Amino acid sequence: MALPRALRAAGGRWARCLSSSAGVGGDTIFALSSAPGRCGVAVIRASGPGSRGALQTLTGTPKLPPPRVLALRRIRDPDTAETLDRGLIVWFPGPRSFTGEDCAELHVHGGPAVVSGVLRALGRLPGLRPADPGEFTLRAFRRGKLDLTAAEGLGDLIRAETEAQRRQALRQMEGELGQLYQRWSDTLTQALAHLEAYIDFSEDDNVEEEVLSQVDGAVRALEREIGAHLRDGRRGELLRGGVRAVIAGPPNVGKSSLLNLLCQRPAAIVSPVAGTTRDVVEVALDIGGYPLVLSDTAGLRETTDLVEREGVARARDRLCQADLVLAVLDASVVPPEPAGLGAALGALQAPPDTPCVLVLNKADLLQGDEGPLHHSCAQRPPLPPTTLLSCKTGEGLDCLLELLARELARLCGDPLCGSPSLTQSRHSRHLGGCAAALVRFGRERPRDLALAAEQLRLARRELGQITGHVGAEDVLDIIFRDFCVGK
Repeated sequence: MALPRALRAAGGRWARCLSSSAGVGGDTIFALSSAPGRCGVAVIRASGPGSRGALQTLTGTPKLPPPRVLALRRIRDPDTAETLDRGLIVWFPGPRSFTGEDCAELHVHGGPAVVSGVLRALGRLPGLRPADPGEFTLRAFRRGKLDLTAAEGLGDLIRAETEAQRRQALRQMEGELGQLYQRWSDTLTQALAHLEAYIDFSEDDNVEEEVLSQVDGAVRALEREIGAHLRDGRRGELLRGGVRAVIAGPPNVGKSSLLNLLCQRPAAIVSPVAGTTRDVVEVALDIGGYPLVLSDTAGLRETTDLVEREGVARARDRLCQADLVLAVLDASVVPPEPAGLGAALGALQAPPDTPCVLVLNKADLLQGDEGPLHHSCAQRPPLPPTTLLSCKTGEGLDCLLELLARELARLCGDPLCGSPSLTQSRHSRHLGGCAAALVRFGRERPRDLALAAEQLRLARRELGQITGHVGAEDVLDIIFRDFCVGK
């Protein structure tokens, strides 16, 4: 009985200390940081001035292990002294922690009862509350541990499903994109400082005319660099969200069979009856490390059936939104010469500027007479990348996957090469505003230096809103609400 009484007494002392410290520098938050559900080890994190007291209370001892050193401890309920688990604890004094605040972690067994028991025990301590989604990362941002682009990269890294997505997200999380925008912001800051110095002191002959030409040159170079960054073909956004590809073609050419073959499961109904597919069936795939969001659509034809007509209309809508078209034709009936193939492809009325891969399905019906089609497949241009395939036997699948991987790599680029890519529409919007302000600077500079300086301030503000260095309050909720709780 002595141990429970001692624990309750100690818990009361440390809880009072924890409660009194919670008002200094903000409250203390906690959450499960690892994925929910049964697992070998679950990580529960706390951040804030009460983290140290929480660890002392749950372990029943004022002595903590050295900072950033894991230690095995018995974790107890502070009210009953009942052992909840035996796990590892680690203590991160601020500012050398993820959030920059005092942080604590408990590595416990990942059973639901253990996790819920520890979370309930933390929730009963004064000054502690459950974290909101993304609140740990938000606190890290507020304490300068990372900027908004790095925070977005962290969120993308957590959600990454392919190798290319992981590489791009990791590069952004490590600060490369933020450093690029900061360099541009520094260029604007310097140009603005020189311009304002000329406005204020040129009459005293303390600033030479050459300063204006230096400002003009720096702004023009920056305008070109931002313009090139914006003209990247949406590579970063496509890689982050997945390339949206649409399987299109006449009825009964094997579009649904192709979807099932690529995803290796019966995702779509396959039937010899033409017009079986009415609605859009969508699956997410990993092709060569790149994300592909593939949609099977209704066969494109004129029809009097009202339901099928709606399906065809939806197929047309998806075609207009597609980043890539997989055009499927029946190899057994299509004209074998390039001109005939081109005419059959044109009849699908796919957007002319959308990249396309032509799939000649049912190659098994050619019975060895595929020579003319093989020759036509190599005719580029005028034909897009073309391959023969049999969804029935699987022959030609490797060639199709290779073609798709090449097209995806061309659309998304190599996330490790060159300058980091735009990954968010938010970035594009602010960079567009920055570029527009630089254009206005060029118009105003010969007429009014004060108005030209104001355009540089606007351009710099647009860049600062991307990284969060200025005027970011209105976008914080949008960015961090998509994080999971505990991150």
